[in-house]
Amino acid sequence: MQAQVDFDEMNDERRDAVKISVESLETPALTKAQLAELLFEQIGLNKRESKDMIDAFFDLVTTSLVNGTDVKISSFGNFQIRVKAPRPGRNPRTGEAIPIKARRVVTFHASHKLKDQIQG
Repeated sequence: MQAQVDFDEMNDERRDAVKISVESLETPALTKAQLAELLFEQIGLNKRESKDMIDAFFDLVTTSLVNGTDVKISSFGNFQIRVKAPRPGRNPRTGEAIPIKARRVVTFHASHKLKDQIQG
C-alpha cells in the first residue's frame, strides 16, 4: 500500500517539515558537472576543456565495458562485466513463471585503499 500525501491541504509549517524530511533521505552525489568544475578550479583548464575531459573519460570507460574489457583504476577499484545466465523467474504479483534472459551487468569492486579510506 502506498501513502498519498496532499501538500495543498497541509499548513506551511507541516509542508516544510515533510519536505525537509524527504530531502534528508537523499544522498548527496558528485555529478559530472561538479567534476568538470573541480578541474576548472584546481587544474586551471577552461570550462569547456574540463567538460570535454570528463566526457572523454566516461566515454572511454563505457566503451571499454561495452567491448568486454575490464576497467582497473589504481587505488580506486575495478569495473567488470559479468555475464548472468538465463534463469527461471516468477512474477511476484501473479506467481506466474517467467524466464529471465541472459544478460551482461557491470560490477564494481572497491580497492582495499578506497575501502580503508571510507572506513576512516
